[in-house]
Amino acid sequence: MSAEESAGTVAATVPDEAEQIVARAGYRPELRRSLRFFSMFAIAFSIISITTGIFLNYGFGLTYWGPASIWTWPIVGVGNMMIALVVAELGTRIPLAGYAYQWSSRLVNPTYGWFVGFAGLLYMSVGGGAIMLGVASPLLLSEFNVTKPSARLVLAVALILMVLPVIINIISIQVAARVNNVAVFTEIIGTVVFGVLLLVLWGVKAKPSPYGANILFNTTSVLHNPTIYAFALAGLLGAFTLVGFELAADMSEDAVNPVRSVPRGVLWAVAGSAVLGMIALIGFTVAIPDLKAVESSSLPLLTIAGYWLPSWLVKVFVAFVIFSMFAILVVGAGAQARLAYSLSRDNMLPFSGWLRRVNLRTQTPIVALLVFAVVDIAVTWYGYLQASAFATLVGATAIIPYIIYFLITAGYAYKRRTLDSIPGAFSLGRWAWPVIIFVLLYSALIIVVLSVPGPFHAADKVVGYGAGVAAVWYLAVLVWRLRRGTAGVKPVEDLID
Repeated sequence: MSAEESAGTVAATVPDEAEQIVARAGYRPELRRSLRFFSMFAIAFSIISITTGIFLNYGFGLTYWGPASIWTWPIVGVGNMMIALVVAELGTRIPLAGYAYQWSSRLVNPTYGWFVGFAGLLYMSVGGGAIMLGVASPLLLSEFNVTKPSARLVLAVALILMVLPVIINIISIQVAARVNNVAVFTEIIGTVVFGVLLLVLWGVKAKPSPYGANILFNTTSVLHNPTIYAFALAGLLGAFTLVGFELAADMSEDAVNPVRSVPRGVLWAVAGSAVLGMIALIGFTVAIPDLKAVESSSLPLLTIAGYWLPSWLVKVFVAFVIFSMFAILVVGAGAQARLAYSLSRDNMLPFSGWLRRVNLRTQTPIVALLVFAVVDIAVTWYGYLQASAFATLVGATAIIPYIIYFLITAGYAYKRRTLDSIPGAFSLGRWAWPVIIFVLLYSALIIVVLSVPGPFHAADKVVGYGAGVAAVWYLAVLVWRLRRGTAGVKPVEDLID
């Protein structure tokens, strides 16, 4: 087997190769290339956000399969690492802003790409506001001892938390990158350090604990469902969390040497998140002081931490959680604007002429940032008016990435041989087809698990409504633009030098 055929092959690249690809794609470079490897890794790592994911979803796993639910995490970690391999190869060979839309449009056709791209916009619009309104805002107020805030105060703080990331991205992508770089360390401290601290306190018996290490395999749960059903839903602890890493590829045109930094950033972020998250889960789980009390808590990690740690240290833990959630919005706002910018420069969106404008001084798509900030705030307002909106929107945020993963992998399979003709710093080589088949089956399974059970039917409707909006715009306007040749992209063959 040659080096070129082996997984993870590293190939030589010329300094301006990324700009050459942008030019062959039919675009002129407009975004400032300033993000290096660590920033690309930080984007993928902070959007995964094991701190946020575990904090929000740990109770979900307990509900369905008890403390033993943490062992579904490494299973999902392996599955999502396979998806990351596909993203890494697509990201190194088609390093364009708009990631999934660009990949799908060029590998299949612009119609296919439109629906995948719209799914990406929907994904970035529905979850952030729900998290700010339902969790981050109340937690931030609790840090200032406001324990029973009014609904309007919670909404006001949530809106402030949503506007700040937009302002940061408008200033420059470099400022946003600094926030994400810091988030790498807060993620590690907010999960691993606190998890290990609790593990140590439990080990030295700093306080009485009725459980030994066997609690890690305890399946006592709140709901009593058939084992396979309970195990599948418990696996959503990881499935909800270990996603979003592909947004690093969305920032490809802001990256220095993206053919190298994108695949490395994505793979290191997923692997690191899987390992560090498992360490934290073990620490939090062995430290459970009272299983019934923790399972009945709306925020079980705070119940666990509150038993072992002084109140001031619990506040520090909460501060790290809030910052991790905030960092998600910083990444999300930038990636959402790049996807809208990418769609608009191909005339795929309404008001594309405005949305594709890039500020000459900051080299950021300010109009797209502002317009989709309004969209995100509207979704948050919907959450404010609907009591069940948090679960609905977060559930939609979980299923949409796997729909995108399935669709881009199908396109990848369709043009696999053509992709081999485009230079890149990462290649699956002979492992490509086994990975493709696994990812298609695995992502289809996750989609079923995230859509069929009753708790997710409301989220299914959000996805359905989104698909309906995409279909209406396509049939009313976009199909005619594509037929006239005033919208869309050239096939992937045009990227071959």
